[in-house]
Amino acid sequence: MKRRTPALALAALALVLTPAGAGQAAAIPSPSTSKAPSASKAPSPSAAPTPSATGTPSPKSTPTPSDGTLQILTYRGYAEYGGTSPKVNWVGTFEKETGCRIARLDQVQNREEMEAQLGQRSYDVISAGPDLAGELIAGKQVSPINEAKVPGYADLSEPLRELTTVGGKVYGVPFLWGAHEYLYDADRIKKPSLEQVFTSPKAALQDDPLTIADAALAWKTSGSPYELTAAELQRVMTTLEGQPGRTYWGSPVDVVKGFATGRLDYAQATPYLRLVLRAAGKPVKAIKTARTTGWVDSWMLGAGGNQECAYRWLAWTASAKTQQAAASWNGLAPAGEKACKDEARLVCAAYGAGKGAKLDGIEFAVRPPGDCRPPEGECTDYATWRKRWRELVK
Repeated sequence: MKRRTPALALAALALVLTPAGAGQAAAIPSPSTSKAPSASKAPSPSAAPTPSATGTPSPKSTPTPSDGTLQILTYRGYAEYGGTSPKVNWVGTFEKETGCRIARLDQVQNREEMEAQLGQRSYDVISAGPDLAGELIAGKQVSPINEAKVPGYADLSEPLRELTTVGGKVYGVPFLWGAHEYLYDADRIKKPSLEQVFTSPKAALQDDPLTIADAALAWKTSGSPYELTAAELQRVMTTLEGQPGRTYWGSPVDVVKGFATGRLDYAQATPYLRLVLRAAGKPVKAIKTARTTGWVDSWMLGAGGNQECAYRWLAWTASAKTQQAAASWNGLAPAGEKACKDEARLVCAAYGAGKGAKLDGIEFAVRPPGDCRPPEGECTDYATWRKRWRELVK
């Protein structure tokens, strides 16, 4: 499943892996700093945050007083807490500006860990990926959002807002989004193709059932890659099963190391990983494709939680300032084009985000519905995708 690793940690790793004499390539700045960070200063993706015991409103922001608390469930890197800089102390800044205190901040690496946490307790706000969001809505674990109570919501990309609207009701505030590229080693591969990404033994694919949709794009030229009949799903799985020695990565660090050591010829990755590798002097390029896959992570409102502070959190995460900091920290694109400046500028450029962004070629992830009926037969559901994927990577 998707694992979040702060962008600065990846940039630092690239510097560590850069051979002597390639320093000039590694001097390309990371998105959130004017100089490439040293490995000793890179943030740790596994550092656990400690919620603050204080929530004194900032005298400058003069918010409406609140003694409310908030319980948050999110991915690592999406709600940083610690340090004196606002760039790595977003939660502390939120507390000061709103008067709401973070009573619990649980951070996870993937969907399985998030599911486990949701099985133990309820939360006021949750940042769920597209495969889990559908379950939460169907299970009524999240509540519809009154977008009028979220200043800045209208500034977020309309196509991304539509992805979190179900039955005319809004269930999420888009925060960060990403898209996949298919990278190859240009020194070793002279005639790359998308098909080779899924048939080469020296390729790395993301360990996520939704990667099935990426493999479907290698031959499915029309229609949604998330709507596959049983026959189409079998065709994809037969192709994937042809390379039992393939790498399935859980952390983007694995991709950086793979290309840096020459172990990989191809990889399903993100534009930011391409920037990191090229900054380290690695000759990677992206295969040109008409379509690719992507995903949006949105903040959702927990059912029956503290809505006063939850709405303040939703409004805060929708702000350009917060999204700008989050984008540069995570190497993902912000949902609002107003955030595409300063430290987030390079990240936005890598994804083609910002003003005039072209999202038409991105097939944003949705939970495979299972109830669609194309001419060839009934669609397979997410449970089937997940079962087949587990059998593949075991």
